[in-house]
Amino acid sequence: MTALLRQTEANVVKVALHERAYDIAIGRGLLAGLGERIKSLRPNARVAIVADETVAKIYLGAAEAALISSGINSACIIVPAGENSKNYPTFENVCESIIAARIERNDLIIALGGGVIGDLAGFAASCVRRGLDFVQVPTTLLAQVDSSVGGKTGINSRHGKNLIGAFHQPILVIVDTALLDTLPKREFRAGYAEVAKYGLLADAAFFAWLERNWQDVFEGGPAREHAIAVCCRGKACIVARDERETGERALLNLGHTFGHALEAGCGFSDRLLHGEAVALGITLAFEFSSQRGLIAATETARARAHLAAVGLPTNLKDVPGGAPGADLLMELITQDKKVRRGTLAFILVRGIGQAFIENNVGAAEVRTFLTEKLVER
Repeated sequence: MTALLRQTEANVVKVALHERAYDIAIGRGLLAGLGERIKSLRPNARVAIVADETVAKIYLGAAEAALISSGINSACIIVPAGENSKNYPTFENVCESIIAARIERNDLIIALGGGVIGDLAGFAASCVRRGLDFVQVPTTLLAQVDSSVGGKTGINSRHGKNLIGAFHQPILVIVDTALLDTLPKREFRAGYAEVAKYGLLADAAFFAWLERNWQDVFEGGPAREHAIAVCCRGKACIVARDERETGERALLNLGHTFGHALEAGCGFSDRLLHGEAVALGITLAFEFSSQRGLIAATETARARAHLAAVGLPTNLKDVPGGAPGADLLMELITQDKKVRRGTLAFILVRGIGQAFIENNVGAAEVRTFLTEKLVER
């Protein structure tokens, strides 16, 4: 485990993708240097900033000021906040607004916001004029440790989450940890599910560190920056080896097969945030693994206890208004992107930090498991 970063240090994690390589800059107060970084990457480029209404009220002015200070002109595209903006009409509006702003092939898109904005703006950037470069400026913990890195972009379908999209890598990710100071506690907790995921899937030592230090991560300072850097470094290494998720990158979906189905089944609403669905999905993945005899019950209990300790849901009865039924969950699971020729694949575990890809999981087995969990108290 690396030594803790001092709060005043900026840390750079490199995503090694040959000609598509880029930096993840992590530190406090980095938004102020947005213009300088963009000017060094794309001299004379014009910029379109995509943000949601909530983030725009707080940080759009600072982003624009940082660009103006470096002589960069920008247009602003504001969309409604929330997961429901990842839809066809909003995607069309963003694309048309980029074109109307006369953003050209040598210009840039900036995704200023959480995972929704990163996915939406990144997908638009992949399509408009057959591909524009874009910069991620994530404003939530979930986006800073996960969705802003790796080039997955997209929108939701009525059949499920993230089923329409493209791999389109950013040219830079700016992780300003100061932007988390205004994040609501529920959103921060939801993002923490993705932090814990990195320890649970491949880094037992990091998970043990989180068990001891999670409160410091929530409070901010060096522990928070350290946790973010570890997550980004872990994801960068996996993405560099498997950019388009043909192999081990699927491990990053620990908890997401169950989680995406739960999220979609709740209508992509505030009933269940993405990170909360992931926490439930991780718990279910551990319990399913335990039921199959892959992992000791004590390890499953340890993972579940940590997620519960930080205030994340770990039981289907915790879903406000009730969890979706087994029939709907199975319908959504069979639309998951990891399904191959109708065969289910899950990310399961043999221990904390020992995730693996299990193919050929029987649908009947999953249905029975979910039915039992839905009545569990």
